Amino acid sequence: MRAVVQRVTEASVAVDGETVGSILGPGLCVLVGVTHDDTPEQAAQLARKLWSLRVLEGEKSCSDLGAPLLVVSQFTLYGDARKGRRPTWNGAAPGPVAEPLVDEVVARLRALGATVATGRFGADMKVSLVNDGPFTVLLEI
Repeated sequence: MRAVVQRVTEASVAVDGETVGSILGPGLCVLVGVTHDDTPEQAAQLARKLWSLRVLEGEKSCSDLGAPLLVVSQFTLYGDARKGRRPTWNGAAPGPVAEPLVDEVVARLRALGATVATGRFGADMKVSLVNDGPFTVLLEI
């Protein structure tokens, strides 16, 4: 699994002009990509890492502050543009594999006590955020 983690003061995701998920920070906006051999155990590990990652003000974590997270699936994190001018998406898991694993990340975060907003899997989403810093980290699990 791959995640782009951004420290935010606010973030939201809209589908067809309707806001389907939003948070007010401090918090994290997390774009999650899934590849073919990812497992529920990796989803649980990613959730634990996100909940305890000390990247908020004063080296605090979401668990320290009760800070919210906005989790958005993003298959393009496994795009490969090394050859040619058009990326390939061969590294991204198909929807029937990826969606349950993104849902598992969200469920595990909530089980840890997190407030989690989400996008809508497979939809054309418009993500808006105010990156605090800016601060962005790439995680590989």
